Amino acid sequence: MTKMNKTIQLQDLGTKDYKESWEYQEELFKGVVDLKIQNRREETDWPTPNYLLFVEHPHVYTLGKSGDLENLLLSEKQLEAKGATFYKINRGGDITYHGPGQIVGYPILDLENFFTDIHKYLRFLEESIILTLAEYGLESGRSDGETGVWLDVGTPFARKICAMGVRASRWVTMHGFALNVNVDLGYFDNIIPCGIRGKGVTSLNVELGVEKVDEEEVKAKIIKHLTELFEAEFV
Repeated sequence: MTKMNKTIQLQDLGTKDYKESWEYQEELFKGVVDLKIQNRREETDWPTPNYLLFVEHPHVYTLGKSGDLENLLLSEKQLEAKGATFYKINRGGDITYHGPGQIVGYPILDLENFFTDIHKYLRFLEESIILTLAEYGLESGRSDGETGVWLDVGTPFARKICAMGVRASRWVTMHGFALNVNVDLGYFDNIIPCGIRGKGVTSLNVELGVEKVDEEEVKAKIIKHLTELFEAEFV
């Protein structure tokens, strides 16, 4: 039986191209999966590593494997004019936007180090954001059937502040969450976010009525809550 490793290696990649970040995630993901396969094959018990990558992407739209391309409302030329790129990727969920002022978190965790339950994993990611927003005086929550974190759920003013989409194989996760902190919300006008019509998108600075929120402070709060929820240690 492999020893459980509850240490998570934190890496802040700064601003990084989406494709480069995706390839780096795939590399780490493959390393964890390969080690698990080796442990089973050779009956060894090398502990598997866990990672959390923080990154900010230049303007990019990504479409999940079950997504509908019609939810992207721009042509290739219009994308170019906006300085944005587009990728179809292997996470769950529909279309979303990443860009400056957004904290993107990619946990690459071997859930066998914590618990083997994808739904619980998603709820914990959501909870870390809900608890973080509460520290800024914002009450947020989940919307039935719609992953992510929302404000004013169940009202005509429901709006999403954090998108989520994950992929898992052999209990190893990748992709993750995107929290709007200081985002230019105009970029969301070019898509039907997550394929959900008639619901808004918001950003923490807009909700607080300030020009800019300290993103490093927000990251520190997210890490604090992830530490408690997963009973993990970040290094």
